[in-house]
Amino acid sequence: MEIGSKIRRLRILKNLTQEELADRAELSKGFISQLERDLTSPSIETLMDILQCLGTTPASFFGEKNEEQIVFGKNDYFEKRDPDLKNRIQWIIPNAQKNMMEPILLTLEAGGSTYPDNPHDGEEFGYVLSGTAEIHIGNDLWHAKKGDSFYFTSDRTHCISTKNGCTLIWVSTPPSF
Repeated sequence: MEIGSKIRRLRILKNLTQEELADRAELSKGFISQLERDLTSPSIETLMDILQCLGTTPASFFGEKNEEQIVFGKNDYFEKRDPDLKNRIQWIIPNAQKNMMEPILLTLEAGGSTYPDNPHDGEEFGYVLSGTAEIHIGNDLWHAKKGDSFYFTSDRTHCISTKNGCTLIWVSTPPSF
């Protein structure tokens, strides 16, 4: 079965570059390129990760029908850790790339941050579950503590950082992680 072309079509439908898909699946861009050209085959575990990053299930990918899932638990989360930025991102709704919004659970260690996100169309919403967060938008800075929420349009460079650590729910539209 030639799965490379199906993966490529799904990636393009999700408006992801090979590099973005590789980053989400913690693979190399070269591997994604070879996979899409059917020059290599992924392990089952790698294929499952790629399908999750593309917002589909194995049943859907291979043409089977599957019941809709409404409630998700920790076992459904997709997690990425970045030791350099001292953060952990958990996509808390699997397959959210196909939705209008993408909620994540963001945990920043003391001194941690997100990469600065360039201006783009969209909106950002967050709710601080613990600690304090600094929201950087353009040259402005706002502080949010446990129980605070924030909202802004994504038309300026933005990122989130913390001095002492925090955990927050962050929802972006359209999905941009």
